Amino acid sequence: MPLEWSDQALDDLADIIDYIEQHNSNASAALQRKVGAATQRLSSIPFGYRSGRVPGTREMVVNPNYLLVYRVNGRIKILTLVHTRQQYPRTSST
Repeated sequence: MPLEWSDQALDDLADIIDYIEQHNSNASAALQRKVGAATQRLSSIPFGYRSGRVPGTREMVVNPNYLLVYRVNGRIKILTLVHTRQQYPRTSST
């Protein structure tokens, strides 16, 4: 199934990789490999991962620290990449 990254997800990935790279280049490279492998698996079995906390989404654990949030609607669209310690979904304070 075709897979597409949202602008938000690409920004999230770049920010995460840049941050990790500053502290540990090996860990940064390892995470990039894991994300690549995860998206390949996702293309093969898009409904094989848990239903998301946001209606209409699904969530795939990339590693113990990161989660891909995506939607399937004729194609796979990765919406965001979040650290598992982040509050997700984000809530407004109003």
